Amino acid sequence: MYTLGVDIGTFESKGVLVDFAGTVVAQATRAHEMIVPRAGWAEHRAEQDWWGDFVFITKKLLATAKVKSEEIKAVACSAIGPCMLPLDATGRPLMNGVLYGVDTRASAEIALLNQALGDDVILARCGNALTSQSVGPKILWLRRNHPDLWGRTAKVVTATTFLTQRLTGECVIDHYTAANFTPLYDIEAQDWCDLGDICGRAMLPRLMWSGEIAGQVTAWAALETGLAAGTPVTCGTIDAASEAVSVGVAGPGDMMMMYGSTIFIIEVTDRRLTDPRLWHAPWLYPGQHAAMAGLATSGTLTHWFRDQFARELPHETAFATLTAEALASPPGANGLLCLPYFSGERTPIHNPLASGAFFGLNLTHGRGDMYRAALEGIAAATRHIIETIAEAGAEPKRVLAVGGGTKNRPWLQATSDLTGLDQIVARITMGAAFGDAYLAARAIGVVAEIDRWNPVAEVVQAEAHAVYARQYPLFRRLYEQTKDLAAELHDAS
Repeated sequence: MYTLGVDIGTFESKGVLVDFAGTVVAQATRAHEMIVPRAGWAEHRAEQDWWGDFVFITKKLLATAKVKSEEIKAVACSAIGPCMLPLDATGRPLMNGVLYGVDTRASAEIALLNQALGDDVILARCGNALTSQSVGPKILWLRRNHPDLWGRTAKVVTATTFLTQRLTGECVIDHYTAANFTPLYDIEAQDWCDLGDICGRAMLPRLMWSGEIAGQVTAWAALETGLAAGTPVTCGTIDAASEAVSVGVAGPGDMMMMYGSTIFIIEVTDRRLTDPRLWHAPWLYPGQHAAMAGLATSGTLTHWFRDQFARELPHETAFATLTAEALASPPGANGLLCLPYFSGERTPIHNPLASGAFFGLNLTHGRGDMYRAALEGIAAATRHIIETIAEAGAEPKRVLAVGGGTKNRPWLQATSDLTGLDQIVARITMGAAFGDAYLAARAIGVVAEIDRWNPVAEVVQAEAHAVYARQYPLFRRLYEQTKDLAAELHDAS
């Protein structure tokens, strides 16, 4: 017997079939594009990229594993989030899905809402300040700029809601995702606000907890996907939450450190943290909360570095060569600092005009020093987040690392060394799809604790380096002393 987990990512979707003992019996992936119609916009095609990927992956998993559809006992989905997608009365998309914080089209609406409602009122009621991550301003953008589409809109959903509705006919959303619909979600009441000037309650999905069963696969969805009609489907959640669950994040004090295109951090807390530098949401189960943070450029910076400075190397071995060169450079990269703000920065500085920089270069520095400095710059920005979370009152007790970047040893070690935190690496680090399969199994009572499915493989221990104690304050000062220059450069370009 098996559970199915499918995750829709920014550039790729993944799916896994997992048996009741936690063994992955089949995996499948499918790539898709992020559409950028103009600067600051980011979109997906809901039919092709979200539902199309789900159907493709599910059929491929069934064929690869050679299992009968009736042997799959539960399904769970996760996806990028939060997104904004208007649906008509038949449940069909009216436009492309507007993506999460990488889409910054609603900056004018953020300013309007802050002025109309008060940024302090929004933070107190919603637990989050308005940023490009917020769905509410993007709904207002739709209403202001496309009144024809708005007039035909029956529901406004995110990616996971769209998938669950296609599977079950139920339009639902989990509280963790809904908290990103600022200013439409009341964090204390854990319910929608009725802000008619943006969007009425009737246009929003029904609220549930992530691990609850939303419904069963319909006869139509069974024909589309190959799943058995009547199979239970959970409410689902955002991919980062499923990824956290997949490696053991469970109770207060547990923190996920996700090494991907960006560093994304989730810490489960027993109370709500209200800090405008961080994001907040109820966690996946009642009575728990989550503090969240994310850098803007992490793994994408390592790919940029490879593509710009290691073009002569075979693509499949370039990172191995760069890693060896970085390891040959000492901690501190021979006195070189890197500001990793190559796409602006999210938490904790929330500055889209922040710029990247290598500082301290001289004729003795080589490529390995620069690559190590880039990794240490990401790690220093991560330390800034950890310090912010601690200042807000939630210093982590356990850090669990996940994502492709965990295979980059100097990056992983520099993060532990600069933050002073040991990091637990689980045996399976494939991410959100595995977490989805676990959440599906837990929802039907098959398994209780993730440790049974995914035990610890190693612990990366923090090592103290005097050079980091000297350089980290310089890293912080370098940003403060150059941020105005970065803004002027942006204005002049």
